[in-house]
Amino acid sequence: KPQIQIELPAGLEPIYANFALVVHSPSEVIIDFARVMPNVPHGRVQTRVLMTPINAKLFLRALTENLARFEAQYGEITIPSGLADQLFRGGGKDGA
Repeated sequence: KPQIQIELPAGLEPIYANFALVVHSPSEVIIDFARVMPNVPHGRVQTRVLMTPINAKLFLRALTENLARFEAQYGEITIPSGLADQLFRGGGKDGA
């Protein structure tokens, strides 16, 4: 199976994000990556990524496999109680 060659542009600046908001429509998955600071009640979206549902599922698979290899090498990643709910809850008015 031929591999796809991906070019990484010189000078490409990495974007740090510690918050993600994921929404979807029937035809796309939208992930807004943001940066939030401790004790500040708002954040700023740094970048928005749109994918087809198939590509989002393939991305999830690749991320899951990569995190499994990371944990095998460095140990389990533990998530503090309530952190996932705080950072990744839905955007509705009731937080769901």
